[in-house]
Amino acid sequence: MRGSAGWRWSAFVCFAMVGLLWVGSSLAADSAALKGWEKESEYNGFYKASEMDQFKGTVEEIVEIVPLPGMAPGVGLKVKDQDGDMVNVQLGPKSFVKPDSIGLKKGDKVKVKGVWADIGDKEVFMASKVKKSEEVEFKVRRTRDGTPYWIMTPEELARDKDDAS
Repeated sequence: MRGSAGWRWSAFVCFAMVGLLWVGSSLAADSAALKGWEKESEYNGFYKASEMDQFKGTVEEIVEIVPLPGMAPGVGLKVKDQDGDMVNVQLGPKSFVKPDSIGLKKGDKVKVKGVWADIGDKEVFMASKVKKSEEVEFKVRRTRDGTPYWIMTPEELARDKDDAS
């Protein structure tokens, strides 16, 4: 009996260690997926909510982006604006922006809200919201202060949703 209890305790400790390693590796994977996209990152410093702008256009392509060297990959759009100019729209990290589930595709007419920024040697548009229709709207940042939704807790997201209602 005593040997059996010892075995069970050893098995419990082993499973607990495996669980801790799994949680630790998940957290490391999450932080790696957001590398460079964190709240106080250099990248987010380019977003100036007081300079909010918007434009209309047509989605030409959904692309993978890396705004600054060393950042985790993100998702962007190439949007042809009403003047025929191609605008590089940056949405957010791939871990948050899933191209298959954002409700946008090539040829969609959209209204994009966000801010213009010079990042590296490129002028880009850092989106806060992309609206296709009354039913399809993809939000990536709060419009009032530019806080990225990908860094907010579930409680903050719920409060933000309630404030918008």
